[in-house]
Order: sequence, then C-alpha cells, then structure tokens
Amino acid sequence: MQLVVARVGRAHGIKGEVTVEVRTDEPELRLGPGAVLLTDPASAGPLTIETGRVHSGRLLLRFEGVRDRNAAEALRNTLLIAEVDPEEKPEDPDEYYDHQLMDLDVVTRDGAEVGRITEISHLPSQDLFVVERADGAEVLIPFVEEIVVEIDLEEQRAVIDPPPGLIDDRAETVSSRDEDEA
Repeated sequence: MQLVVARVGRAHGIKGEVTVEVRTDEPELRLGPGAVLLTDPASAGPLTIETGRVHSGRLLLRFEGVRDRNAAEALRNTLLIAEVDPEEKPEDPDEYYDHQLMDLDVVTRDGAEVGRITEISHLPSQDLFVVERADGAEVLIPFVEEIVVEIDLEEQRAVIDPPPGLIDDRAETVSSRDEDEA
C-alpha cells in the first residue's frame, strides 16, 4: 500500500536541500536517510534520502543525485510516497492510518446512521472526517475524542457523540439577548 508521507517545498541553499511539508506522524521512520520513496509525478523518482535535518522548525532533506539549487527546485510540489505493509499499525493504539479509517460507517452513540467516511482532511489544528450521507450530502466531523468516541476497525465503524448542529440543522441557539427579553 502506498502512503503520501511528505510534499517537497522550495529549495534551501545551493547544495540541493529542499524543505518538506511532513504528512506522516512517523517522520523518523518514513523520512530517514536511506529511505527510498516513490513520487507523484512518477517521473521525478524514485528518490533516495541522503540526509535530513531540522532547521528553524522545518525538515530539510537532500536526495541522492540532487546536488544544486536548480535540481532541488525542480522537485518543488512533488509528493513523496512510502510503500507500507497494509497490515502495519501505528505504535500508539489511539492512532490510525488514513487507509484504516476510509469507508468506515459513522453512527451516533444511539446507533443512528450518519454516513460513510470518504476522506480525511488534515488541517493544522485538527483532522476532519469528510462523511458522505445517504442523500449524497457531506458533513465534516472533527476527529477529536470529545466527538469521535470509538473507532472499531473490526466492525468497520466510527461512533460519534456530536454536539447539536454538527450533523443536523436542529441546533438550539441560546443568546444572552433571549434571557434579557424574558
């Protein structure tokens, strides 16, 4: 199975290093020296990581055969893809790979069907499940423990406890003005 683990950013310096936007929770495992990564577009790779270091909070990589700024800049926006055993699981039991969560049925605590996870959106503040409902509409569910209370991979379902208004439009709105008028 193939997982996108990073996206190449701009060149750094004149010796072929590039910045990378990390898209894995395990960069030390996936982006270490010697790692061979497939690429999208495929014509850019495969790439073998020669060195890696952190500079000013950003990961910098140098690939074998990339020796100057022009060659590094040519890789900009290339996706780096690792080949991963589909049976592999993260070390932390509360972590999941995207492929494990895709197509899970989403239900509420009381068993009401919400839909099916079609995408996981990784935002800076939190991850979101993009859930397609039976009518074709999409709903976004924050992947936080207060809302997603259980992931059951055996039963292929995610159990949620949504606050009012998250999956329906029947939320109660309370305002301090309502109290003043009463």
